[in-house]
Formats: sequence, C-alpha cells, structure tokens
Amino acid sequence: MEQALLTIRDLQVTLPTANGPLHAVRGVDLTVNRGEMLCIVGESGCGKSMTSMALMGLLPKKARCEASTMTFDGHDLLSTPKSGIRGLRMSMIFQEPMTSLNPSLKLGDQLCEGIIAHKRISKAEARERAIYLLQRTGVPHAEERLNQYPHQLSGGLRQRVMIAMALMCSPDLIIADEPTTALDVTIQAQILRLIRELQQEFGTAVIFITHDLGVVARIADRVAVMYAGQVVESGGVTEIFRSPHHPYTQGLLSCIPVPGKTGPEGKLATINGVVPSLIGEMQGCAFANRCSRRSASCDSVTPSLIESGPQHWVRCPLHQTTLWKEAS
Repeated sequence: MEQALLTIRDLQVTLPTANGPLHAVRGVDLTVNRGEMLCIVGESGCGKSMTSMALMGLLPKKARCEASTMTFDGHDLLSTPKSGIRGLRMSMIFQEPMTSLNPSLKLGDQLCEGIIAHKRISKAEARERAIYLLQRTGVPHAEERLNQYPHQLSGGLRQRVMIAMALMCSPDLIIADEPTTALDVTIQAQILRLIRELQQEFGTAVIFITHDLGVVARIADRVAVMYAGQVVESGGVTEIFRSPHHPYTQGLLSCIPVPGKTGPEGKLATINGVVPSLIGEMQGCAFANRCSRRSASCDSVTPSLIESGPQHWVRCPLHQTTLWKEAS
C-alpha cells in the first residue's frame, strides 16, 4: 500500500471582494503519495494555483483558508505557523522564473540562501551542491553561472535554475505551477523531460499544475481535473484518458486533435459557455450551464466526489444518480 505524503480534505479558500466572498477553492480533496507525479489540470481561474498557494502558506493576507484535514508528512499545515512551514521539505517552481528570481542578487546567492538557512552547512558546501544541481539540470558552465544575474540567462536556463533551486534542500514534495508556460515548444519538452527524470532519480513527489492535457499524458501518474474551484474527477492517468466520466473532462479531451483521426479539415469540439461566478453561494453542479447532458437534477443536486471505479472519483449529479439507481 502506497504511503500518503500529503492529504487534503475539504480545502476551502475564500477571498473578500466588494461584491461578496469569492470562493476560489471549494472543498478540494487531494492525496499525493511519496514519489508520485500528480497533475492538476483545468482552465485558468479554476483554483489550481490557489490550492498550491494554500499548501505553501503563500495566500494573500485577507484570504481565509479552512480544511478538515491538511497534513504533510505527519504535520498539520493548518496549525503549523509560517515559520514551521518553512522548515518542511516542500518547495515550489513558479510559472515565470524572471519574476521569481531576484534581479539584484547573483544566482549563487539565491541558490545557496535556503540550504544554508535550513541545513546549517557552510557556504563552500552549499556552493558545491549548487554547482552539482546546475550541472544535473543541464546548465552549461555551472560554476560560472553562480556569479551571473538572472537577466544574463535565457528563459530556459532560468527555469533550469529554478528547478535546481527547488532541489537544493532535497524536498519530499515539489509543486510546479505551470513551469513551462512561458517557454517555447522545444525548451518546454526539454524541461518536462528533465522534471520527470529528476523526480524519478531523487524519489521526489511532484504536484504539476497545468492546463495542457498533452503535458499530463506525458508525465502524470495520477490526474486531478479541477473546475470552478473543485476537483470534478481524479484517477490514474490511463484511466482518465481512456474512460473519462465527467462531462467537463470529456469536453477537454474532445478538444485535442487525435493523430490519424483528426484530418486537416476536421473540426475540434468546443465547450460552450463560460465558467460561473464564484462569488457567493452556488447551488447544484457548477458545470451545469455548459453541459450538453444537463437535467433537472443538475440544478438541484450539489454533487460530492464519489468513487465511480477502482481509484477513480467523479463529481457529477448524473453519474451520482446512476450509481444510486444501480445500488438500489
């Protein structure tokens, strides 16, 4: 049986606005096992990044974070002060390295700062580890790079530096928040391959946040599909792609061209409508206004995440009603 490293149950993140409370994350359940790659996928504004910020303790000051369970390696993240969270073996790779790296500090100082503070090692030892990880992440002339500033590197090299920085303290969990979005396709492929190789080499668990299902298919062990602040479907990557249960997941997959099936003149499917406002309370299924299979139960039944198969969960009123009928 796999050992859970991170367990989240009923995570709620609420932000105050002039029009009322915005429920950015609404009852998210997630489990990350040691050494696995969990991809969180969904369109912009669905709560992916806000969930990761809640884990790292980086939410805005006025945000309210609640959960019935949020533990990492046996530590309760809700009761642990920020000073304690900094000591946990978690790190994060942000979306845009140029805004994540300090432009006024040399790369060597930024790479070594964390490990010196957390592991109480000498500057020489920290420097040696920085050089090793820069070399391991494919940064040429690694020792020379320590004396350079972020603006002197290309986007791809800056992202490799961010990956090396995330590995400096040998974390048990890395959260990668769309780390390839700002890169061109060729560099993106290299970074994805690098993250997967390093994850397997160091045995680190990774939460990889993306909106690209092509990326998910290449690197994920398990997938969590988010919509309107909720996880609407989760399971193994093969099961999700072969047999998606939620209409939103089905819609996302139908938007992807399939080699050998989608011809030059073929049209890709689209998901009509827009994401509902997350301000105020919401009744029924959040996806109902965009679902082609909508029924009366979609407006009246607020679905919960239920197991629809072995290690496969779905949040859908229609699917839930079907399971109830089969059980009776």
